[in-house]
Amino acid sequence: MSKVSNAQAELREMDELSARTSPIHRLHPLTKLLVTLAYLFTVVSYPKYSFSALFVMVLYPVLTFQLSGIPVRLCFHKLRVMLALVCAVGIFNPFFDRTPMLVVGGLTVTGGVISMATLVLKGVFALMASFLLIAATPIDRLCAALRQLHVPGILVTLLLLTYRYVSLMLRQVSIMTDAYALRAPGQKGVHISAWGSFLGQLLLRSIDRGSELYQSMELRGFCGEFHYADGAGYGAGDLAYTLCWTALFLAARLVNLPRLLGNLFV
Repeated sequence: MSKVSNAQAELREMDELSARTSPIHRLHPLTKLLVTLAYLFTVVSYPKYSFSALFVMVLYPVLTFQLSGIPVRLCFHKLRVMLALVCAVGIFNPFFDRTPMLVVGGLTVTGGVISMATLVLKGVFALMASFLLIAATPIDRLCAALRQLHVPGILVTLLLLTYRYVSLMLRQVSIMTDAYALRAPGQKGVHISAWGSFLGQLLLRSIDRGSELYQSMELRGFCGEFHYADGAGYGAGDLAYTLCWTALFLAARLVNLPRLLGNLFV
């Protein structure tokens, strides 16, 4: 299977994940969006040496993965490239920050090592929470939640159309790649000499396809903003879910729970 086909399959898989039925999927999209934003702000706010205090924030993604029925391995597989970049962000910290922080088994751990581990943990947690939001919420309902937060309509419409148009563009790339392979049998990929014409044809096809899509949208009454279908209202359960997780995030940020538990047992 080609890379384009793999990308198309992954997009379909994300749509299938968001269409599942679970306690997390049944939550109001605004609830999941608010909890995810609260989680991201809390994770990012930790100081660079707060590795032990930050580690307790793993409870939210782990519990949410279990309740939603989404495999954790699927998250790490789909975000493998982003995870590699996140792990590489703080790779030079140990070379610049050599301040001794603690000694473990005769080995001195510097501040650079702790700050690097904290930065990597922040990135991993942020990617996991973002993946959960996308995988458990259909894109149209997520956009409706953004509009409820008064995000400008043009930005929300752009996000929705970009997400929907990616699959169409990948389909055009797949058609052009198959046509090129039929004209150049035995050749692996598109030769560098054909890259210019290939991208030019893709651009022209994209413009034509975009014009056809916009005309069909206008014929169906599109006037600059989508009118999203009304789903279930924001109930008491959604409010309780939002408040409980927000309170737990705040408690974890203000109190170093691992250190507190360590002091109780040691």
